Amino acid sequence: MGTKIPVTVITGFLGAGKTTVVRNLLQNNQGRRIAVLVNEFGEVGIDGELLRSCGVCDDDDINNNIVELTNGCLCCTVQEEFLPTMQELLKRRDRIDNIVIETSGLALPKPLIQAFRWLEIRNGATVDGVVTVVDCEALAAGQFVGNLAALTAQREADDSIDHETEIEELFEDQLACADMVLLSKVDRVDSDNQAKIYEWLQNKLPSGVKIVRSHLGEINPDLLLGFNAAVEDNIDSRPSHHDTEEEHDHDDEINSVHIALEQEFEPQILINRLQQLVQQQEIYRIKGFVAVPKKAMRLVIQGVGQRFEQFYDRPWKTGETRQTNLVIIGRELERSRIQESILAHTENFS
Repeated sequence: MGTKIPVTVITGFLGAGKTTVVRNLLQNNQGRRIAVLVNEFGEVGIDGELLRSCGVCDDDDINNNIVELTNGCLCCTVQEEFLPTMQELLKRRDRIDNIVIETSGLALPKPLIQAFRWLEIRNGATVDGVVTVVDCEALAAGQFVGNLAALTAQREADDSIDHETEIEELFEDQLACADMVLLSKVDRVDSDNQAKIYEWLQNKLPSGVKIVRSHLGEINPDLLLGFNAAVEDNIDSRPSHHDTEEEHDHDDEINSVHIALEQEFEPQILINRLQQLVQQQEIYRIKGFVAVPKKAMRLVIQGVGQRFEQFYDRPWKTGETRQTNLVIIGRELERSRIQESILAHTENFS
C-alpha cells in the first residue's frame, strides 16, 4: 500500500472566505496536483463554479479533480455521496498530491472526519489537518455569534443564562476541531478590534492552535498543507456539542432558496434591493452570478449582512444564457416573497 493522500478540510461559517482561500491555493499550488471536493448548502453550485473559473483548471482538471456536491451538508450525506466520491478520487491517487475538502458553512466538521475511519477510505487517505476560516470583520460587528460584548455582559449579570444558539454551537464546534484558524478580512478591522478578536479566539481555541491573519484569502500553501495530524486517529480529543448524539440535525428552519431570473441588473440597484431584503428577513448569506446590461463579463456578488462584494470573473460563454442566479441562505425563507422583493420597482430603492 502506498502513502496515504493527505486531505485538508477547510471549514468555517457562511461567508467567511473559504472559497477565496481555495481559489488562491489552486492558483498558487507550487506544482502540487490538488483535487478539490466542494460541498454547498443550496441547489446551485456557486462555489464550485467559482473554483472552476480560477484560471488554472483545464477541462481535464474540471472533470476529474473538482467534485461538487450540492444536495445538503456533507456530514449529513456522506453515506450517499461522500464515500463513492472519495473512492473515485483514490483510484487516481497516483495523479493527486493533496485533496482539499471545502465544507458547507452549515456543516459540522467532526462527522466528516470520522468517515476517514471507514476501511474503504482510511487505507488510502488521511485527514492531514483542519483549517477553520473565521471572518474577522463579522466577529468585530457581532454577527453570526451575536454581539460578543453584550452577550458576555448579559451572562455575567445573570447566572441563569447559559443557552447557546444553534449558530454559536456550530461556530464553537468548528473552532474545537481546528488545527489552525485563518482569520480573514483583517484589512477591514482596525488594529484595536483585531487584537480583541484575536484574544477572544485564543481563549476559545484548544492549546497550541495558531491563528494566522489572511488578506484576500492569500496564504502560503506550506502553512495550509502539511500538518501531518492524522486527525481521524485522535478525533476524540476534539470535543463537540454533538458528541453524545447518535446523529446530528441541523436547524430545520435554516434553508436556502435559489432565484433564477432572465432579467439583467445594474449592480448597485440589485445590491440595494438585497440589502433591504436582509433587513427584512433573517438572511445569513447571499451569493450568485448577475447578468449586467451591456457587459460581456459575468458579475459575481457575495453578501454577508449589509456587506456585499462584487467582481467580474469571466466572459459569458458563447451560447450561454445570460441569467441572474442567486442562492440565499437564511431562516424560514420563502422563494416567492424573496423573488418579489428582488423584482420590486427600482424607484423604491433610489
